[in-house]
Amino acid sequence: MEDRYLTIALAKGRLAYKTMDLFNEIGISCKEMEDKESRKLIFTNETLKVRFFLAKASDVPTYVEYGAADIGVVGKDTIMEEGRRVYEVMDLKFGKCRMCVCGPESARNLLEHHEMIRVATKYPNIAKDYFYNSKQQTVDIIKLNGSVELGPIVDLSDVIVDIVETGSTLKENGLTVLEEITPLSARMIVNQVTMQMQTERINNLLARLKEHI
Repeated sequence: MEDRYLTIALAKGRLAYKTMDLFNEIGISCKEMEDKESRKLIFTNETLKVRFFLAKASDVPTYVEYGAADIGVVGKDTIMEEGRRVYEVMDLKFGKCRMCVCGPESARNLLEHHEMIRVATKYPNIAKDYFYNSKQQTVDIIKLNGSVELGPIVDLSDVIVDIVETGSTLKENGLTVLEEITPLSARMIVNQVTMQMQTERINNLLARLKEHI
């Protein structure tokens, strides 16, 4: 089966560069990808029979579920939000941050008393799962695509559910972390069929990565 390409989908941006650094360390390099000006979509290492392509983060789990990619590297937030049928096999330990419920200090009371509140977020599925299943709190979830911090400031929502790295943006806008939902980082996911058909190859890759993390 070694003559078959192993196809890896990477989330565009910082995550992709960090992942390639890690792969370089274990001897899986891809010269083509070093050209930052390249308009190519697929990058190949013919010697190792490995192919890489860059995709929008939210699409990576879809490519992996449907077998267009054998492996994907993407943030835990995207895996949770997309809810695709894939195996999450490794925490790569970079891109660390947290998914949190944030808002003005005055909203803490509303959360503690499980009141009906409005939640603005880019992550409606994560928010729904947290409030409905973990907290058993009924909320009105409002999907936003831009700066969710605006929600409580313009009275669109009581709180927001968003990724927090340093918390400085929250602070600047008079908001604070009220509850932590889950820690996040870059994760490796594998297609379910690939896991069965290419078990040895995948396990070998995971073992080599583990040594470097």
